[in-house]
Amino acid sequence: MDLLSKRWRRHRWFYLMLFPGVLYFITYKYVPMWGVLISFQDYQPYMGFWKSNWVGFKHFEAFFQNDAFWMLFRNTFMLAMYNIVFFFPLPIVIALMLNEVRKEAYKRIVQTLIYVPHFVSWVVVAGISFLFFSSQDGLVNMMLAESGKNPINFLLSENWFRTMITSQVMWKETGWGTIIFLAALAGVDPQLYEAAKIDGAGRWKQMWHITLPAIRSTIVILLILRLGHFLDTGFEQIFLMLNSMNRDVGEVFDTYVYNMGITQGQFSFSTAVGVFKSAVGLVLVVAANYLAKKFGEDGIY
Repeated sequence: MDLLSKRWRRHRWFYLMLFPGVLYFITYKYVPMWGVLISFQDYQPYMGFWKSNWVGFKHFEAFFQNDAFWMLFRNTFMLAMYNIVFFFPLPIVIALMLNEVRKEAYKRIVQTLIYVPHFVSWVVVAGISFLFFSSQDGLVNMMLAESGKNPINFLLSENWFRTMITSQVMWKETGWGTIIFLAALAGVDPQLYEAAKIDGAGRWKQMWHITLPAIRSTIVILLILRLGHFLDTGFEQIFLMLNSMNRDVGEVFDTYVYNMGITQGQFSFSTAVGVFKSAVGLVLVVAANYLAKKFGEDGIY
């Protein structure tokens, strides 16, 4: 106890600074985790948590046997793969390009411009998409019409849905995603570049042999964390872009949970879907962390 009290007195200001963050995670992350237990109940709001009947894995079995399961899994998986393949590498590429810019004023202007979309809500992003890609008076289709080409129904087409969703994510979040990589690049020892120049290495070789290895651990850690949210494709964005024509390729777990839980009141069933998503994310994180350590990286634990 004496040791703990001494440590508290010595580091009390750090603990006080830490307290709001700890309180936030306890209140909004850990306490709500008890709610997953209703996935094992026939939860009735008027009966409450303690009086509702326990049914075991009934809702999980119903979900896996539901005809919609494979459709939801396919749609969510495809959108997640689009994000991993096309979006995840983009902040790395942009960060590497910005790192090569020598004029600080120009670099800061570009950084500011690409950060701004992150603060735009998905409602605004969806509105911009409607203005650009509407079949009747959208800017893109107007340009196609002026060039003598037939208009394309981007917003109602199943073929264009995943491309539009991924493009929105790339436009909105790429700039914000460069922050961590730019911070990692700032820690690279400049003497390594000087030594490489003396050895005759050009910009490309410096990037390949110095810059990328220096941020490799950061890339691996962020990839592992990204896999933890692999099935989280974003409810608000998908919900705003969904319609009756593209629902077969656009309905994902997040929107399905909303429809079943909020609009139809099947709280236990929708919670079971959410637990399944979390379980898949946990498995992916553990597997990716294991493989990262297997190949000599640090991992996240």
